[in-house]
Amino acid sequence: MNKINKLFQEKQKEILSIYFTAGFPQLNDTTEIISELQSAGIDLVEVGIPFSDPMADGPAIQESSATALRNGMNLKTLFSQLAAVKDKVKIPLIMMGYLNPIMQYGFEKFCMDCQNTGISGMIIPDLPFNDYLKDYKTVTEKYNLKMIMLVTPETSEERVRLIDENTDGFIYLVSSASTTGEQKSFDDKKQNYFRKINQMRLKNPCLIGFGISNKATLQSAFDNASGAIIGSKFIRLLSEKKNMKEAVLELKQLILK
Repeated sequence: MNKINKLFQEKQKEILSIYFTAGFPQLNDTTEIISELQSAGIDLVEVGIPFSDPMADGPAIQESSATALRNGMNLKTLFSQLAAVKDKVKIPLIMMGYLNPIMQYGFEKFCMDCQNTGISGMIIPDLPFNDYLKDYKTVTEKYNLKMIMLVTPETSEERVRLIDENTDGFIYLVSSASTTGEQKSFDDKKQNYFRKINQMRLKNPCLIGFGISNKATLQSAFDNASGAIIGSKFIRLLSEKKNMKEAVLELKQLILK
């Protein structure tokens, strides 16, 4: 069974996913960050593929991506790093990146190397859903990889249901139409949007991302979905702390109960 499906089968609420950019702060930090997050009890980890034009990301993740590229991170290096810890990683790993570097690498080769290094799924924010259905779905299914699609407040109910019917894993519920970044709280409009999706009774569980940065936003995500995704906050902690152990500890103190 795919690790993503297994996770949601075993745990239905308060799932926590953490995003970090591979190759940041240092080129060879990837495997240690994954290890520290797993040891801290994080349920799911999103490994970001650095890209020169991360259009959906805010300043913190943009800077981390630029730093990782300067450090020399690329997909060949990343897969080599992941292969080294494949047997030690028990939690699901998801590759998150933009279509351009993946297509340059070769989409089927990318999927094959994902499978060979223990990756369970992928998030490609700039891959149109119709293109996924037409050109990529059969390939991802061939390698038992879950394609996680993003839903925003602007996504129609019809499109949400279409995504739900044609994917298997979870749906990434974007808290707003803006880029990633920290927020102090979610206003009534966002709360209503979360409740609306929740009331649709989708077959896939949802995780809320974009803006989860404190106990208030985390609890809101836990109340309105199966869990939360934290990215920018963790990237900032990796920048500020001496090492990733301190960053993970600070994350737990600031965010977790």
